[in-house]
Parts: sequence; structure tokens; C-alpha cells
Amino acid sequence: MAKNKLQKFEDIANFLNVFEYTDFEDKPMPKGKWHAEVFDNANPIVLELACGKGEYTVNLARKFPEKNFIGIDKKGWRLWSGAKTAIEEPLSDVRFIRMFIDHLEQYFAPGEVAEIWIVFPDPFLRGSRESNRLTAPKFLKIYKNILIPGATIHLKTDSPELFQYTLETIESENCEITDRVDDVYLERPDDELLTIKTYYEEMHLEDRRTIKYISFRL
Repeated sequence: MAKNKLQKFEDIANFLNVFEYTDFEDKPMPKGKWHAEVFDNANPIVLELACGKGEYTVNLARKFPEKNFIGIDKKGWRLWSGAKTAIEEPLSDVRFIRMFIDHLEQYFAPGEVAEIWIVFPDPFLRGSRESNRLTAPKFLKIYKNILIPGATIHLKTDSPELFQYTLETIESENCEITDRVDDVYLERPDDELLTIKTYYEEMHLEDRRTIKYISFRL
């Protein structure tokens, strides 16, 4: 492993705004107590799943100081960038968790989460791996168990396959589409939320890929 990654792992182990799944072994995670024990407020909690370097988490927090934001990814060295930025600014309403997304129910109580963002997740294009897509039915069931009733889930992707799969899943699971944009930079070039650019989105745009967005309720 590169020395830079090792240093980042060491750093996040000491960042007070980062929880790691290994913490779960040593002390109980604040399931059901994120408002009282972590954020010290009753503001809505928003998750960014597979957050990578945390650009969306950080930028959403800048725009919505009346909400709490938690970026989640399994790769700690990716989280380092967003966590470091949140510490330096500082952004007191931002946290990160290094964990597997299918373990969400171990970390959050029913109705504890108000909103979910999924931004450029792995589309898992091989058919045998489609159950790993973050909009697959097994994940929607997990989200339903931690979200407040009527909460919104956002997906932003450059993958037409994942987008179409999500549309089909929304229909089969009787979800409600609340917004749909088939080409963000053609249809909504001035949208402050949808035009937040991540490291990966910059790469996709250089390749002239079309960025799609959909939001829905379970």
C-alpha cells in the first residue's frame, strides 16, 4: 500500500469527525442517538452513500447549515479528503463513517435519517452483480428501515444502465418519482445542487458523458 494511503488511514483514525466500523467492536455506535450524542441538535440527518472523497457531503453542508450530513464509504483513504476539509473550515454538521452500506441498520435507528444521496456509485455492470447496485431492492429495504416516512432518495449517475435499472426498480417497488433529469448540464445547468462536481464527475464530463439524476420516495 502506498505510503500516502497509510498516512491517510492513520490520520482518519485520529479525526474526531470520522467513525470506523472497527469502532463498533470497541464501543456501541450512536444508533438512535446521532442527534443527542454526536450533532447536539435535532436537525435532519442526510446521508451520502459511497461518498468517495466526500465532495457532495461537504458542499451540501455548506449550502444547508440547518441540516446534519454524514458521508459513508468503505475506503478510508477516500474519506480523508472530505473529513479534513470539514475539520479545517470548520463544518460542525459533517461526519463520516467508514463502513459497508448494507450494515446501515446497525448504525441508524428507524426514522433517524431524513434523506439519502447516492452520487456516482459503482454501477456493477455485470449482470451477476446487479444486486450490489445501491438502488437494488435489497438496499431499498434497508433504506426504508432507517428513513423517515416520505423521505427522498437522490441518484446522480453517468451510467445509463444504472439509471434505467433504477427506473425499472422504482416501478417494480411502487416508488414515487419526485424529479427526473436525463441530462443535468443540458436541462439544469444552473441548478446549485445538481451541478456540484465530484472528482469522478469531472472525469466523466471530460469524457463527454451525460449526467443523469432522479429522486424518488419509497
